[in-house]
Amino acid sequence: MTAIDPVTLAVVQAGLQQVCNEMDLAFVRAAFSPVISEALDRSDGIYHRDDGALIAQGDLGLPVFVGTMQFGTRAVIERARDLKPGDMYIVNDPYMGGTHLMDVRFAKPFFYEGEIFAWLANTGHWPDTGGMVPGGFSAHATESEQEGLRLPPVKLFKEGVMDEEILSIILSNIRIADQRIGDIKAQAAALTVGERRFTALLDRYGKDTVEACIIELRARAEQQMRAKIATIPDGEYHGVSYVDSDGIVDEPLKIDMKITKRDTGLHFDMSGSSPPCLGPMNSVIATTRSSVYLAMKHIFPEVPINAGTFAPLDIEDPEGTFLYAHYPRPVSGCAAEVSQRIAEAVFAALTPALPDQLFAAPAGTSGNFALGGYDPKTGKGYVLYLISGGGYGGSMDGDGLSNGCSTIGISKTTPIEVVEQRYPVLIEEYSLHEGSGGAGEHRGGFGVNYTVNIRRGKARASFVMDHGRYGPLGALGGNDGGPNKVRIERAGQPDYIPPHLSKDQDIQIAEGDRVHVSTPGGGGFGNPLMRDPAAVLRDLYRGYYSIGEAEDLFGVVVSEGKVDEAATTNLRAERASR
Repeated sequence: MTAIDPVTLAVVQAGLQQVCNEMDLAFVRAAFSPVISEALDRSDGIYHRDDGALIAQGDLGLPVFVGTMQFGTRAVIERARDLKPGDMYIVNDPYMGGTHLMDVRFAKPFFYEGEIFAWLANTGHWPDTGGMVPGGFSAHATESEQEGLRLPPVKLFKEGVMDEEILSIILSNIRIADQRIGDIKAQAAALTVGERRFTALLDRYGKDTVEACIIELRARAEQQMRAKIATIPDGEYHGVSYVDSDGIVDEPLKIDMKITKRDTGLHFDMSGSSPPCLGPMNSVIATTRSSVYLAMKHIFPEVPINAGTFAPLDIEDPEGTFLYAHYPRPVSGCAAEVSQRIAEAVFAALTPALPDQLFAAPAGTSGNFALGGYDPKTGKGYVLYLISGGGYGGSMDGDGLSNGCSTIGISKTTPIEVVEQRYPVLIEEYSLHEGSGGAGEHRGGFGVNYTVNIRRGKARASFVMDHGRYGPLGALGGNDGGPNKVRIERAGQPDYIPPHLSKDQDIQIAEGDRVHVSTPGGGGFGNPLMRDPAAVLRDLYRGYYSIGEAEDLFGVVVSEGKVDEAATTNLRAERASR
């Protein structure tokens, strides 16, 4: 094997990363759908030719796709036949290493000097893949077919030429089909860009050198992760989190996370979790595993990402629970919502062992809101899909960030100006969800409020969100964050609040109706009575909390615009003695 010096290793590592980053940028800049071009709900990477193991992923890729794209690429490799340069597969089957049907994956064999050297793959969130409701987030689905078109790995491009028959099948089964062709071509173009850049890297440094670097980088990532895990005391740790409901049965779903630390490895046991559910909150095993991976990457962000990073993580298959879905269980909420509850359970389990590195629970929901309708002004149909931010949990380092992206990604809310330009809606409010940050020595960050006013025509609204029943968990004595809220305002009628609080579908919306959403705040970290009174007063001046909340939550008495130090000391002493 070629000997690798540290400089060459670092340069090749950066080169592999740059290939992925350029694929990301090409995909974003060429995509038609705002959820990809503006909200950045996509990822690109390089994968091993034999088993699909991750070699590199773009810096701007969604963390939840780190694991799933490995498993998804492996599923393509196992079924690929008669491969030639220019071939490209499309697949969105959740049970073949996927997430939900809206996350559509492309995979392309990368040839160098006549042989397959690796696979290039990407995932993009399509705004619609058919199914019961526009946008695909069917809160009431009871089987996979109700969620949309399910594609096994099929060769959409053959030697660089798109198969028009396969394309016609796809476009005939989804809404707003004329718009999807732009995303399809953007997704394919991104892999073509990656092919050119990867070829240039191999031309410059040689196939043997790059191969040796890939092997070495994987080994070093495993070593670094094991070194980080070694800082956790040996023992057993337990964390629990809950999904509000499955959208069908109005009862919470439990994620029971038991983590055993021995030497430099971690074992994850989720067998005590709730059984498979009727509604779409089941999670396929690829997403379940990837959720554990991304949780550990949150805890140890310094470790580089490749397949070696996750070698020390032994995840027991949670058969018989809703975290190991088999066909035809519906799964539309697995990647966007259940994945975040899994990560939250990992955080809850390990916070006592790593209080200086961990944090209270973040908002933990993507806030999936889909609105599908017909715009009489343009004479065309549309599918508007929004994700939204929420508060991060407080930590030993300070208060949580407000309006941060979800646990599973770097995706963000589509800019209001773009939404109003593309769809017949008016965003009447976009503000902080005041009071939603969980109280603590370091409080949680705040979620957001937004209001969507339907300006023209009629539409159908669907929601698959979470943390409506329970707010994000506080840590080490901190309070839970404020919950998610959804409310539909109709002229002359009582406000409509979904029975499942954060999940509903096919709500009829007419011109002038308003959809109000408030996203969760992050959990508080540490005893609220230990919070600096000056920090509480600052939050009060900014309108984050009321005077009553300052007293009730933090034990801080404010009089005439100042902290009453004597009354605060007495009140905190009284509370502490209870």
